[in-house]
Order: sequence, then C-alpha cells, then structure tokens
Amino acid sequence: MTAPSASRRRAAILAEIEARGFVTLEALAESFSVSMQTVRRDVIALQAKGLIERFHGGAGARGRIDFNRLEHTAKRALKIEEKAEIARQAVARLEAGSFVYIDVGTTMEAVAAALDASLRLTVITNSLHVAARIDPGQHDIRLLPGRVGGADGSLVGEDTVLALRAMRLDMALIGCSAVEPDGHVMDFDPGKIAIKRTAMSVARSSLLLATRDKFARFARLELAHRTDFAAVLTEAGCSSESDCSSDAV
Repeated sequence: MTAPSASRRRAAILAEIEARGFVTLEALAESFSVSMQTVRRDVIALQAKGLIERFHGGAGARGRIDFNRLEHTAKRALKIEEKAEIARQAVARLEAGSFVYIDVGTTMEAVAAALDASLRLTVITNSLHVAARIDPGQHDIRLLPGRVGGADGSLVGEDTVLALRAMRLDMALIGCSAVEPDGHVMDFDPGKIAIKRTAMSVARSSLLLATRDKFARFARLELAHRTDFAAVLTEAGCSSESDCSSDAV
C-alpha cells in the first residue's frame, strides 16, 4: 500500500491532535507508521502554519496550551484522597524541629493540613494557601516575599528567590506539573521553577510529590530530574514512574 503524501498525513495528524487535545510524537509516529524524524518535521510544519502548538515530546491543539492546567479551585476538588495519602507519606519523613520548605499547589496544601503538631516545624512557603492551612500555634510559619502570581496564591519574583537563597533548609517539598518517562520533572511557569530550584539548592534533601496522573502528562519546561530527589512520593500502589505511566488516569 502506498504511503500517504506528506500533506495528507499532516492533515490526519492535525485532526488527531484537535480530537485528543495533545498527542506525543511517539504515538504519532506509531499511528502513521513513520519515523520520529518524519513526524517531528510534520509537527514543525503544522506549527509554522499556526495550526498547532509544539510541546516537549508532543503537540497540542492551538489555543489549548493549558488543557491540563485546571483552575486552582477545580484542582482542589480532584484526587482528594490521593493527595491526602501523599501528604501522610511526606509528613512521616519530616523530623521534629526541622526547617522545611513547602511548595505551592493543592498537594502541598494537603501536606499543610496534615502536619503533626508534635513536629513543631519552621515552615517556609511562597504559598498563601499553604500558610493559611497551618496552625501558627503549632508551627513557626514564614511567608516568603514577592508578588502574588495567580489564583493559586503563589508569591513569585526576584525578592522571593533572593530571600530563599539566603536560607539553609533541612527539607524541600516540591511539586510539578509532569514527570516524563525518562525521568525529567517538568513544569510551566519559569518564575515558579526558579523558586523550586532555589529551594532544592539550599535544602539538605528534597522530596518530589506528584499524583500518579502527573506521569501521563507533559509540560513545557524542565525543572529537575527525578534522581535529584531523595524520593518521589505518589499515592499507594504506584512505586515507580513506569507503574504510574502504565495505567494513569
């Protein structure tokens, strides 16, 4: 059977991307029985015409860059039990009296709500929502300076990075938007990534907290590699990135 022309293949690729919202390059290559190099050229050509958006490892429908980035209030209602399980694991790893950075995000808010009063932690955060969930009578809360970066209550900017850089943390709890099969930990916002990286650089140890669906997502910018963390914590029954990607929801 004669292989379809480049124009027909690209039209079919465009239709698949628009139907699914996002497709990996690997999936496209397999679907159309062409090489990764060929499908990459197709994607570049479609992007040049303004028909799609390219991402690390795939392509998405134009105008749907944030298709997997729900509003903060919507995220709070999703995977409540899973986030609570991850929070329990994270809290169990914290030592009493330690100096801890807690990142922004709904999983981190679950950690804040789960903190044991007996730990008597000093908590550093750039999240208004995280700070609001911690009892100041049980823990010392220190909110980093900065401008409010969005509905997730994050504080971002040069002041945030500079204040964090001067600290020495025992533990940094870090969130992300995606974990790729090769172990690259990804996110979207360069400002937030700068803060996450700074926290990791001044901490004795860092933990990555990610629900299993993060292992089936893609994001634009690299934050770190999973090997940069002492552990990757996700919900029970998911012990590795391969487990997560095989049946992610």
